Amino acid sequence: MSGDTCLTTTLCPAAGPKPKTCSFKAGSLGNKYVRLNVGGSLYYTTVQVLTRHDTMLKAMFSGRMEVLTDKEGWILIDRCGKHFGTILNYLRDDTIALPKHRQEIKELMAEAKYYLIQGLVDMCQAALQDKKELYEPVCSIPIITSPKEEERLIESSMKPVVKLLYNRSNNKYSYTSNSDDNLLKNIELFDKLSLRFNGRVLFIKDVIGDEICCWSFYGQGRKLAEVCCTSIVYATEKKQTKVEFPEARIYEETLNVLLYETPRVPDNSLLEATSRSRSQASHSEDDEGFELRDRVRRIHVKRYSTYDDRQLGH
Repeated sequence: MSGDTCLTTTLCPAAGPKPKTCSFKAGSLGNKYVRLNVGGSLYYTTVQVLTRHDTMLKAMFSGRMEVLTDKEGWILIDRCGKHFGTILNYLRDDTIALPKHRQEIKELMAEAKYYLIQGLVDMCQAALQDKKELYEPVCSIPIITSPKEEERLIESSMKPVVKLLYNRSNNKYSYTSNSDDNLLKNIELFDKLSLRFNGRVLFIKDVIGDEICCWSFYGQGRKLAEVCCTSIVYATEKKQTKVEFPEARIYEETLNVLLYETPRVPDNSLLEATSRSRSQASHSEDDEGFELRDRVRRIHVKRYSTYDDRQLGH
């Protein structure tokens, strides 16, 4: 058998008294081959492999630490032997193929930390981080469970907020023929917008409110607009609930809340380029541009002044 191979066997617990163990200095080992019993799993390897890196195993098998053996001469290590073969392979080759599952990587990292094999610990940590980023959701949508939670989310968010409230069961009348389709279209549009503006707008869902289908738009902690998609219509002998799909209006309000994004630190090179282009432009174009920006700002403030007359903080 080669000195760089290992044999793994699981020992069954034997009946009767436990085997006696004795302690000795590992430096007294005369044979370069050693037999290891790691938590019931048996391994053959060499002292050269075990002492190749500055680890706890090197301290054990270079005479700096005392080791225990059973009556048959197996050196006892009181750890789980599941990943010890991988530990030996790393000591031999300085690299290994890590397990595919996160739990097994965590188990291996715990063993590497115990044996003080820092290189293997770093490999496991990097693999776990890569897997976390791989399975990180692109877009996370909170679902409101209470009014206090909704208030907390909106007040603490540094982004504009778009909320869709949908609760089809909250209705005492029958629905019109197109209402179900329109309700689904509202939900689909919410999903599309949340993916398109992910990172810029916080999208939240509400399934406990009083309305059947209603969009709400918030900026810097206050409500800016609301688009209610339901109405009551009168049939020949009864009332019916109608759900609409005002797609253009919803798009418009979503774009409007982007004006309430937290200002970012300006890029100096961009400022320099834009200031140079403004200085080269004619005075008439400058005046026209300033008038346009001022008109857009007035329209925006006038439009939402009915919701909150407080000045917008910058």
